Amino acid sequence: MARAPGPRGSLILGNLPALRRDPLGFFTRSFRENGEVSRFRFGPLVGHLVSSPAGVNHVLAENNKNYGKQTRGYDALRYVLGKGLLTSEGEFWKRQRRIAQPAFHRQRIGGFAQAMVRAAGDCAQSLEQQRGRTVDVHHQMMRLTLRIVGETLLGVDPSGDADEVGSALAFLLAAVTERTSRIIFIARPFLPTPENLKLRRARGTLDAVVMRIISERRKAPGPDLLSMLMEARDEETGEAMDDRQLRDEAMTIFLAGHETTANALTFAWLLLSRFPAALRELRAELQQVLQGRAPAVEDLPRLPFTRMVVQESMRLYPPAWIIARSVNGADEIGGYEIPAGSIVFVSPYVVHRHPRLWDDPEGFDPQRFSREPPRGAYFPFGGGPRQCIGNGFATMEAELVLATLAQRVRFELLPGEEVELEPSITLRPRHGLPMTVA
Repeated sequence: MARAPGPRGSLILGNLPALRRDPLGFFTRSFRENGEVSRFRFGPLVGHLVSSPAGVNHVLAENNKNYGKQTRGYDALRYVLGKGLLTSEGEFWKRQRRIAQPAFHRQRIGGFAQAMVRAAGDCAQSLEQQRGRTVDVHHQMMRLTLRIVGETLLGVDPSGDADEVGSALAFLLAAVTERTSRIIFIARPFLPTPENLKLRRARGTLDAVVMRIISERRKAPGPDLLSMLMEARDEETGEAMDDRQLRDEAMTIFLAGHETTANALTFAWLLLSRFPAALRELRAELQQVLQGRAPAVEDLPRLPFTRMVVQESMRLYPPAWIIARSVNGADEIGGYEIPAGSIVFVSPYVVHRHPRLWDDPEGFDPQRFSREPPRGAYFPFGGGPRQCIGNGFATMEAELVLATLAQRVRFELLPGEEVELEPSITLRPRHGLPMTVA
């Protein structure tokens, strides 16, 4: 079986320096120069980037049991998130997924729409009072999505903690990403170095907020995911989740239900500022359907362009820009050997720009989603059995927030402003997104 082509690296470090300098550029060049299966080396570790729809489907769905989560990235994330749905595996993951699944049923998440629109309406009112001023749109979206995920999934309004949670989360994500690309990797920061102490403090900040929320929900359960997890019992043992398990799931909700949606909305506003014709089409649809009123979940089927703006924004800037899997047993993809013990990467950021799959792949064209993309060509929420459990929730949230805000405000990018991407665990703007409220 053939070995896949790939970029040359140094004798000892392999391609690790190039990855550390520019992760997005490294993976994009690997695909462009070497094709749909590209091989590289990080020190002694062999990795492959798989960029064909068939290969993506093979890794995430068809042969998913061969591809696990024993990677550096997940090991480092477990220090922050514990064993939540994102990081756990095997029977434990199946149990947690079964318990959480009913909370994300279409009808149940539809019941969260009113709270989402109310929070977005309050955000719009605040922004209307700042017309002509410059605001950090990323910060605004982070605060908004934190409130939404807090009220709907955790049963509290954590807005008072928004700045503290946001800065702690941003630091932890950046630290996790940086640590995974070191030659010597230690998942748990046990040595009392200044960096490790800062990491512990940031995790302690999130822990304090989450444990307070858990304590409040134990006293007064409500119609939220956290209360449901508290009331759930294991079918075999009858045991309930302890506070540590609840903490891990709540921490995962903070990351997966807050950070990712905020990033998706942030980049949607950036693109609508750069492509004013799309913004005009969006506002025309909202005016025709809503006629100035706030949207409801029942309106979404009649807002196709709104949905396509969200889809196209996540095509160009997928919040989960890279997915890594550990290879349990030797495999073959695209005619190339995939050795056991190596790592496979599939990147929505790369595949969403595949010129064979997308016309004008770097362009912003929401109408391309008027037809279904090929299977494996578009996967902002992953795929297969490990597809994000909250994809329906996140999509509905993004559409309702966009529909609420776009009727009342618009954002203009500052002249000459360069938006630098930060590809950490999620894809975010490195220095926020300063824009003028109009």
